[in-house]
Amino acid sequence: MVNPREHDVPESDVRNRDVLEQIGPRLRAARQARGWTLEELAEPAGMSASTLSRLESGKRQASLELLLPLTRRLGMRIDDLLPGERSDPRVRRAVERRDGMVIAPLTLEHAPVKTYKIRYTPAAEAPAPRVHDGYEWLYVLSGRIRLALDGAEHVLERGEAAEFDTRLPHSISATADGPAELISIFSATGERIHTRVAES
Repeated sequence: MVNPREHDVPESDVRNRDVLEQIGPRLRAARQARGWTLEELAEPAGMSASTLSRLESGKRQASLELLLPLTRRLGMRIDDLLPGERSDPRVRRAVERRDGMVIAPLTLEHAPVKTYKIRYTPAAEAPAPRVHDGYEWLYVLSGRIRLALDGAEHVLERGEAAEFDTRLPHSISATADGPAELISIFSATGERIHTRVAES
Protein backbone atom coordinates (compact mmCIF):
# COMPACT_ATOMS: atom_id res chain seq x y z
CA MET A 1 0.00 0.00 0.00
CA VAL A 2 1.38 3.42 -0.96
CA ASN A 3 1.86 5.85 1.90
CA PRO A 4 -0.01 9.03 0.85
CA ARG A 5 2.43 11.10 2.92
CA GLU A 6 5.35 10.07 0.65
CA HIS A 7 4.13 12.57 -1.92
CA ASP A 8 4.53 15.35 0.69
CA VAL A 9 8.29 14.76 1.17
CA PRO A 10 10.26 17.73 -0.22
CA GLU A 11 12.48 16.97 -3.19
CA SER A 12 15.59 18.14 -1.28
CA ASP A 13 14.89 15.56 1.45
CA VAL A 14 14.59 12.81 -1.14
CA ARG A 15 17.89 13.91 -2.70
CA ASN A 16 19.62 13.96 0.71
CA ARG A 17 18.31 10.48 1.48
CA ASP A 18 19.65 9.21 -1.84
CA VAL A 19 23.07 10.72 -1.05
CA LEU A 20 23.18 9.08 2.39
CA GLU A 21 22.23 5.73 0.89
CA GLN A 22 25.28 5.87 -1.37
CA ILE A 23 27.82 6.44 1.42
CA GLY A 24 27.82 2.80 2.58
CA PRO A 25 28.41 1.22 -0.85
CA ARG A 26 31.10 3.82 -1.65
CA LEU A 27 32.82 3.11 1.66
CA ARG A 28 32.73 -0.63 0.91
CA ALA A 29 34.13 -0.04 -2.59
CA ALA A 30 37.01 2.05 -1.18
CA ARG A 31 37.85 -0.67 1.36
CA GLN A 32 37.70 -3.46 -1.21
CA ALA A 33 39.80 -1.46 -3.69
CA ARG A 34 42.60 -1.62 -1.10
CA GLY A 35 42.08 -5.32 -0.55
CA TRP A 36 41.21 -4.84 3.14
CA THR A 37 38.91 -6.98 5.25
CA LEU A 38 36.31 -5.39 7.52
CA GLU A 39 38.64 -5.94 10.48
CA GLU A 40 41.63 -4.34 8.74
CA LEU A 41 39.71 -1.10 8.28
CA ALA A 42 37.53 -1.12 11.39
CA GLU A 43 40.05 -1.88 14.15
CA PRO A 44 42.59 0.92 13.35
CA ALA A 45 39.60 3.29 13.07
CA GLY A 46 38.48 2.35 16.59
CA MET A 47 35.31 0.45 15.80
CA SER A 48 34.12 -3.12 15.50
CA ALA A 49 33.89 -4.97 12.21
CA SER A 50 30.16 -5.45 12.78
CA THR A 51 29.64 -1.68 13.11
CA LEU A 52 31.51 -1.11 9.84
CA SER A 53 29.54 -3.88 8.16
CA ARG A 54 26.24 -2.28 9.21
CA LEU A 55 27.50 1.11 8.04
CA GLU A 56 28.46 -0.28 4.62
CA SER A 57 25.12 -2.05 4.21
CA GLY A 58 23.12 1.03 5.23
CA LYS A 59 21.77 -0.59 8.40
CA ARG A 60 23.54 2.04 10.49
CA GLN A 61 23.27 5.74 9.73
CA ALA A 62 26.50 7.47 8.74
CA SER A 63 27.79 10.16 11.09
CA LEU A 64 30.92 12.32 11.23
CA GLU A 65 32.00 10.47 14.36
CA LEU A 66 32.08 7.21 12.41
CA LEU A 67 33.23 8.49 9.03
CA LEU A 68 36.19 10.66 10.09
CA PRO A 69 38.44 7.85 11.43
CA LEU A 70 37.46 5.60 8.50
CA THR A 71 38.28 8.17 5.82
CA ARG A 72 41.57 9.03 7.58
CA ARG A 73 42.52 5.36 7.53
CA LEU A 74 41.50 5.12 3.83
CA GLY A 75 43.47 8.25 2.97
CA MET A 76 40.47 10.02 1.51
CA ARG A 77 38.08 12.87 2.31
CA ILE A 78 34.48 12.50 3.44
CA ASP A 79 33.54 14.38 0.26
CA ASP A 80 34.95 11.44 -1.72
CA LEU A 81 32.13 9.29 -0.33
CA LEU A 82 29.48 11.69 -1.63
CA PRO A 83 28.25 11.42 -5.21
CA GLY A 84 29.09 14.34 -7.46
CA GLU A 85 26.78 16.01 -9.91
CA ARG A 86 25.57 13.62 -12.55
CA SER A 87 27.14 14.39 -15.90
CA ASP A 88 26.07 13.51 -19.40
CA PRO A 89 28.33 10.65 -20.61
CA ARG A 90 27.53 11.25 -24.27
CA VAL A 91 30.27 12.67 -26.48
CA ARG A 92 28.90 15.66 -28.41
CA ARG A 93 32.00 17.16 -29.97
CA ALA A 94 32.08 18.59 -33.47
CA VAL A 95 33.55 16.63 -36.37
CA GLU A 96 36.66 18.32 -37.83
CA ARG A 97 37.66 18.39 -41.49
CA ARG A 98 41.27 19.23 -42.34
CA ASP A 99 44.11 18.09 -44.62
CA GLY A 100 41.88 15.59 -46.40
CA MET A 101 40.75 13.99 -43.13
CA VAL A 102 37.38 13.78 -41.40
CA ILE A 103 38.06 13.49 -37.67
CA ALA A 104 35.27 12.43 -35.31
CA PRO A 105 36.17 12.64 -31.56
CA LEU A 106 34.94 9.58 -29.64
CA THR A 107 35.97 10.70 -26.13
CA LEU A 108 35.12 13.65 -23.94
CA GLU A 109 37.36 16.69 -24.30
CA HIS A 110 39.16 16.20 -20.97
CA ALA A 111 39.46 12.39 -21.15
CA PRO A 112 42.95 11.13 -20.20
CA VAL A 113 43.08 9.01 -23.36
CA LYS A 114 41.88 10.53 -26.62
CA THR A 115 40.13 8.39 -29.23
CA TYR A 116 39.10 9.42 -32.74
CA LYS A 117 37.54 7.87 -35.81
CA ILE A 118 39.41 9.26 -38.81
CA ARG A 119 38.57 8.99 -42.50
CA TYR A 120 41.35 9.60 -45.03
CA THR A 121 40.97 10.45 -48.71
CA PRO A 122 43.11 8.49 -51.22
CA ALA A 123 46.72 9.64 -51.48
CA ALA A 124 49.33 8.64 -54.04
CA GLU A 125 52.20 9.36 -51.64
CA ALA A 126 52.76 9.50 -47.90
CA PRO A 127 52.75 13.01 -46.43
CA ALA A 128 55.86 14.41 -44.76
CA PRO A 129 56.64 12.62 -41.49
CA ARG A 130 56.15 14.45 -38.21
CA VAL A 131 56.98 13.80 -34.56
CA HIS A 132 55.37 14.50 -31.16
CA ASP A 133 55.47 13.08 -27.65
CA GLY A 134 53.48 10.00 -26.65
CA TYR A 135 52.14 6.77 -28.11
CA GLU A 136 49.49 6.03 -30.68
CA TRP A 137 47.41 2.96 -31.33
CA LEU A 138 45.35 2.54 -34.49
CA TYR A 139 42.89 -0.01 -35.87
CA VAL A 140 41.85 -0.09 -39.52
CA LEU A 141 38.08 -0.17 -40.04
CA SER A 142 38.04 -0.04 -43.83
CA GLY A 143 40.33 0.50 -46.80
CA ARG A 144 44.12 0.36 -46.68
CA ILE A 145 46.24 2.57 -44.43
CA ARG A 146 49.81 3.58 -45.20
CA LEU A 147 51.89 3.99 -42.03
CA ALA A 148 55.27 5.56 -42.70
CA LEU A 149 57.30 5.03 -39.55
CA ASP A 150 60.97 5.83 -38.92
CA GLY A 151 61.97 5.47 -42.58
CA ALA A 152 59.94 2.31 -43.30
CA GLU A 153 56.52 2.08 -44.93
CA HIS A 154 53.83 -0.35 -43.79
CA VAL A 155 50.44 -1.01 -45.39
CA LEU A 156 47.69 -2.08 -42.99
CA GLU A 157 44.53 -3.79 -44.20
CA ARG A 158 41.07 -3.81 -42.64
CA GLY A 159 41.17 -5.48 -39.22
CA GLU A 160 44.87 -4.85 -38.64
CA ALA A 161 46.27 -2.74 -35.81
CA ALA A 162 49.51 -0.94 -35.02
CA GLU A 163 51.14 0.66 -31.98
CA PHE A 164 54.09 3.02 -32.09
CA ASP A 165 56.09 5.68 -30.29
CA THR A 166 55.12 9.00 -31.86
CA ARG A 167 58.54 10.46 -31.11
CA LEU A 168 59.65 8.50 -34.19
CA PRO A 169 59.09 10.27 -37.54
CA HIS A 170 55.73 9.05 -38.85
CA SER A 171 52.79 9.81 -41.08
CA ILE A 172 49.44 8.11 -41.66
CA SER A 173 47.45 8.21 -44.88
CA ALA A 174 45.19 6.17 -47.12
CA THR A 175 46.78 4.53 -50.15
CA ALA A 176 45.90 5.48 -53.74
CA ASP A 177 43.44 2.53 -53.83
CA GLY A 178 40.67 4.51 -52.16
CA PRO A 179 39.51 6.10 -48.91
CA ALA A 180 40.27 4.45 -45.57
CA GLU A 181 38.93 4.74 -42.05
CA LEU A 182 40.52 3.92 -38.72
CA ILE A 183 40.17 4.25 -34.97
CA SER A 184 43.09 6.19 -33.48
CA ILE A 185 43.91 6.22 -29.76
CA PHE A 186 46.44 8.63 -28.26
CA SER A 187 48.07 8.64 -24.87
CA ALA A 188 47.55 11.87 -22.94
CA THR A 189 50.81 13.29 -24.27
CA GLY A 190 50.37 11.71 -27.70
CA GLU A 191 47.22 13.77 -28.24
CA ARG A 192 49.30 16.94 -28.54
CA ILE A 193 49.33 18.61 -31.94
CA HIS A 194 52.25 17.68 -34.16
CA THR A 195 55.03 20.08 -33.30
CA ARG A 196 57.62 19.90 -36.05
CA VAL A 197 58.49 18.25 -39.33
CA ALA A 198 61.12 15.58 -38.88
CA GLU A 199 64.57 16.34 -40.21
CA SER A 200 65.48 14.64 -43.47
